[in-house]
Amino acid sequence: MTGAVRTPATPLYRDPVYDGAADPTVVVDDEGTWWMLYTQRRADHPDPGPGVAWVHGSRVGVARSDDGFAWTYVGTLEPTADGLELASAPQPGRVDRTHWAPELVRADDGWRMYLTEIDGIPDRWEGHERRIVEYRSDDLRRFRRRGPVDLGSDRVIDAAVARVGDRWRMWFKDEAAGSVTRAAVSDDLESWRQDGIAIGGRPHEGPHVFPLGGWYWMIVDEWRGMAVYRSRDAVHWRRQGGADEVILGESDEGARVQVGRHGMVLVRGDAGVLFFFTHPAWDGVEIADADAVELRRSAVFRADVRVADDILICVR
Repeated sequence: MTGAVRTPATPLYRDPVYDGAADPTVVVDDEGTWWMLYTQRRADHPDPGPGVAWVHGSRVGVARSDDGFAWTYVGTLEPTADGLELASAPQPGRVDRTHWAPELVRADDGWRMYLTEIDGIPDRWEGHERRIVEYRSDDLRRFRRRGPVDLGSDRVIDAAVARVGDRWRMWFKDEAAGSVTRAAVSDDLESWRQDGIAIGGRPHEGPHVFPLGGWYWMIVDEWRGMAVYRSRDAVHWRRQGGADEVILGESDEGARVQVGRHGMVLVRGDAGVLFFFTHPAWDGVEIADADAVELRRSAVFRADVRVADDILICVR
């Protein structure tokens, strides 16, 4: 692997344990507290294992904020007999599976989390089942495991869930289908029906859907920035700009911020906040096999988004 270390900008949030915060999702509870759940990659673990083991063996890290700017680490979601519970520090000896890319949605009966799970701590990408598992919580501290969602594939990751009219829709990356975004639909969050390919074409991951400015928007991570799609019904999608147009796609030489990766938008009135992660010191696109700890480190940043003339505008 090749890559150059760069001087990073001050990020919004860094994980204080392994310095590998990735795949953030942010919600605000009834008391006005902001919660960030994220993949806690083991970027600077002293002995993470061979190959890409440092990307695996991850827990869900948790941080809180009063305003969405100043964040405090509060722990990780650790396994219990029936699910996960917030603990003040990771417990490496108890890791029996990998947790990636938590997705949180609010339903009538509380919070739902859709979490990517992989058995064990793989040291390579191929040959390992990936599934999306549902958890439920009343307080964002204790989560009851409900079980895997049947999505017709054993290579699914990165769930995104949103209410659309009187139904719920889920979007996810299916690595067995060429790493494109497939969809599923549910009337009650109890059972899901497969609904085909939502976004095809160039491989990508990390779909996220949100309503803003009279449209539904989907952003996906193309590993060179984020492609943007819009839709009136969250079923039929049209790409913003040409096939090569992305947001957060160019390294900002002044701020030393690399391309935006796997993000989500929290809508606040007529605008939104885009939380995303990147590898601040990396001067390239391929990162997974990087040997240098400095290149593995990742952090969460934020940008502002708004809609003008039916175009999603993003400003770091």
